[in-house]
Amino acid sequence: MRISILTFDAFNDLDSLVAFGMLSRIALLGDTDWQVRIASPTPRVTSMNGLTIDAHEDLSQLAQADAVLVGSGMKTREVANTPALMEQLRALNPERQLLAAQCSGTFLLSRLGLLSGTPACTDLTSKPWVVESGVDVVPRAFAAHGNVATAGGCLASQYLVAWLLARLKGLDAAREVLHYFAPVGEKQEFIDRALGHVLPTLKTQAATPAVAYTA
Repeated sequence: MRISILTFDAFNDLDSLVAFGMLSRIALLGDTDWQVRIASPTPRVTSMNGLTIDAHEDLSQLAQADAVLVGSGMKTREVANTPALMEQLRALNPERQLLAAQCSGTFLLSRLGLLSGTPACTDLTSKPWVVESGVDVVPRAFAAHGNVATAGGCLASQYLVAWLLARLKGLDAAREVLHYFAPVGEKQEFIDRALGHVLPTLKTQAATPAVAYTA
C-alpha cells in the first residue's frame, strides 16, 4: 500500500509532516508493505517556515499511489497557474485512488476538476480562491464524498489521516494510530472526535478493500 503526500516548495509544515508521521506508524507496527512518501516536483523542497526536506519521489510516480494527500502552502496558486505542473497532476484519478486535500490543496483538486460539484472544506485564507473556482465551501473541518476527502485547518490533518486509514486498513488501525498520537488524558475524546467526522462518510462510500490489520 502506497500513500504519496504531494508537497510543493513553501509547503505548510503541519499539513505534510503531521500526516507523514501519523500515517507512517503503520509501517512502524510491522507492515512492510505500507509506504508513505513525500512527492515533490524537485528533489528538495523548503517549507514556508524554512525547513528543507528531501522528496522520496517525483510527480511522475503519482499514478502508482493507492492514495494521494495534497498538502497546502504559500505557492499553491502559483502551482495552479503552472501548466507543466498541473499536467503532471492530471495523473490523479479518484476512480482508482483515494484523494485527500488539505486547505489550499482543495484548490488544486478543484482546478483539476476532481471535486465534481460536491461541497468541500478548506482553510479561511484559501476559501475565496476555492469558491471562485466553482466549489461550494462548507464551514466544517472535514468532508468526504466517494474517494475524495477535503479538510480545512492545519490541525484537521488528523481527520484526513483517520479517513485514509479507515479506508485502506480498517477502523481498528485508525483507532490505534489516533490513540497513539492523542494527548494523554484526552485519548478517547480525541478518537471520538476524529471518528465522529469520518464514520458518517464511510456509511455512504464504497470502501476500498481493507488490508487485515495486526498490531
